[in-house]
Amino acid sequence: MGNLLKTRATAYAALLLTAATALTGCDDGTGADSSKPATGKPAATAEQELTQEQKDENSKAAGLPLKPTGQEREQLLDTLAEAAPDVVRHEDKAIDAARNQCSSINNGSPRLDWMAGRRFTYKDVTTSEVQGKAINDALKASGFCKV
Repeated sequence: MGNLLKTRATAYAALLLTAATALTGCDDGTGADSSKPATGKPAATAEQELTQEQKDENSKAAGLPLKPTGQEREQLLDTLAEAAPDVVRHEDKAIDAARNQCSSINNGSPRLDWMAGRRFTYKDVTTSEVQGKAINDALKASGFCKV
């Protein structure tokens, strides 16, 4: 019985030592300073970072039009306002919703009208499925969704 108590005491001591080592941030042998919190993202290298051209190509491949600027942005907002006036109350949200809706249109997603109703509902704007259909028709007719 004495050996059993000695074994349990040794195991308990080893467990406590392991926990204490983990809590104090001792060197884990990898050379990393474990007392500093990890950033959660790997160090960026030139090979990991995409150029703007690569990002644009990835967007096009996903059926997502580029973010419109200037006159193109104004035309898109006017197009959306004609289909459902309230959706442009928050212009940046409307632009993002339109781009995302184009991705769904271009990829043949089902229930597009319902999806547009949900996608263009934000903050104090509620968009119905009927308005969603009008938005989809306007996006297709305007040519904005062509990538």
